[in-house]
Amino acid sequence: MTPVSARNIEFVGHGDQGGRTDGVQVMVHKGHAFVGHMFSDGFTVIDVQDPRSPRTVNFTPAPPNSRAFHLQTHENLLLTVNSPNIWVLQGYSDPNDYFRSSITESFTKREKTFTAGLRVFDIANPAEPREIGFMPIDGLGLHRLWYVGGRYAYASCHWQGFTDHVLAIIDMADPTKPEVVGRWWLPGMHTAGGETPSWSGRRYALHHAIIAGNLAYSAWRDGGMAILDVSDPTAPKLLAHRNWCPPFGGGTHTPLPLPGRDLFVAADEGNIDNCANGIQRCWVFDVRDKTNPVQISAFPTPNEVDYCTKGAKFGPHNLHENRPGSFQSEELIFATYQNAGVRVFNIADPFAPREVAHFVPPEPATMIDPRPNRPRVIQSNDVYVAPDGLMYVTDVNAGLTILQYKG
Repeated sequence: MTPVSARNIEFVGHGDQGGRTDGVQVMVHKGHAFVGHMFSDGFTVIDVQDPRSPRTVNFTPAPPNSRAFHLQTHENLLLTVNSPNIWVLQGYSDPNDYFRSSITESFTKREKTFTAGLRVFDIANPAEPREIGFMPIDGLGLHRLWYVGGRYAYASCHWQGFTDHVLAIIDMADPTKPEVVGRWWLPGMHTAGGETPSWSGRRYALHHAIIAGNLAYSAWRDGGMAILDVSDPTAPKLLAHRNWCPPFGGGTHTPLPLPGRDLFVAADEGNIDNCANGIQRCWVFDVRDKTNPVQISAFPTPNEVDYCTKGAKFGPHNLHENRPGSFQSEELIFATYQNAGVRVFNIADPFAPREVAHFVPPEPATMIDPRPNRPRVIQSNDVYVAPDGLMYVTDVNAGLTILQYKG
């Protein structure tokens, strides 16, 4: 693969994921990459023990009309979300509509059945996941998860009666019988409880939370970020909430706590084509006082070319999340930037982040995206970084790309 642009990152290998080239979240565990799909209903397992020649070994389908696009691995467990495949079922004439209002407003075509909930697999043999548990949800189900072992998993989840995804804390003591024990949401989201949203024309929804100690750092799309005390998982308590939308474009997607430095990075997703809601950024917060997070800087915006006019989406999507067992750093931040590929930033000086590496892949060889009139443009989606600096990058259409960080 010859990159469009690259610095301090080298190409290692590429795989087409068994022909299902759409990818969202990727976990690398036991020499295998587990890739959840954007449009293909299920997840793929890829043997990456030789990263130069990734080899697809399994595809596990989700129930009809349902996605398993986000997933987590720990020891012998794999957790996947189940939710409706909205892109296929809704057939948005303008895909940007998904981001402009709550999911309960934009997703209306529910004639076909789908499955909503949490699915648990035994991956003692990683090439052959074996389902051992399922937790159904009365609503549109789960969006994204955080699970790194221990008793609790944390998910964004939609139940009937809520405008959109809220925080669910799930007891995993018996992985064959997961159980929700705690919930939290921004005021105004629980319409069945008599609450009324104070916003319109925006999407307040939990994308996901990342846990550091007893604190949940959570990203709420157009609702900003919140820090919660989850020491009692049955009764999360709000410590602080900050929202910078407006004046900025919202879409807060990934919350990355850096607890050793009392810092926090929030990535705002570039979620509207051609930067129609402005330039989206990764923000750095000082969180020494957990009740008073203060924004102190933003990452520089890639500018080798005019990415806003390149087509499709430009700006942050996901950050490497410093999971146990992966590459962990509180100075180097790995971020996907959609049509600008994948980026590495150094925040040794948190007041002056700087880019130290990037890799922009060429356009996808084929298009699997079913949405109408989508441009043939790279859309780097998610990144997982192994301890040796190998970067596993998914794309909406272009399969799994494996890179080596050389910094």
